[in-house]
Amino acid sequence: MTTPAPPRWDRKMQQRLARGEEAALGELYDRYASLVHGLAHRVLDDDEATDQVTREVFGYVWENPDAYEPKHGSLRAWLAALTQRHAVHRLRQYENRGRSSAAEVEDRVREANTAARADFIVTSMPEPLRVALQLAYRERLDYRTAAVDLGVSEDEARRRLRLGLQLLSTAMDPGADAGGADRSLDSRGPRGLR
Repeated sequence: MTTPAPPRWDRKMQQRLARGEEAALGELYDRYASLVHGLAHRVLDDDEATDQVTREVFGYVWENPDAYEPKHGSLRAWLAALTQRHAVHRLRQYENRGRSSAAEVEDRVREANTAARADFIVTSMPEPLRVALQLAYRERLDYRTAAVDLGVSEDEARRRLRLGLQLLSTAMDPGADAGGADRSLDSRGPRGLR
């Protein structure tokens, strides 16, 4: 997961793309290709289609740099939304060709929307909460070890993790079983939170 760029970086990048700077597209790709590819793969679960959507998204950005409006949000969020639209469109094309059933398509779209909401929530939350979650989930640290790395008390580390998880739980599909959502967070969550 890439961290969001400062708003100033987003504006400058949009301006550079609008001027046709190829180096800007390379920098944008380096920074966000894994995000775009990962989101597309969540929707499509097909390597070839994912690669094609990734190319389409960056091609669209190159051809339409003014489509991004910095005042409406981050470049990262815009790219995520753009990727989501392209991937869902491709998935629905597969359904029309008989590769997936309508129910499979809608399930995958719902899962991808939940993943996109979760990604947005994590990148939008205050840095102390985001860093605590990253230590717990990426580094697989328990709250005691995370507290040492963060330079805070164990109670503060536990508070940050709980608050971060509460925020993240709002990304769950409203139609999902709340008990199932809680169990899945527990089973994948950091050790030592219970």
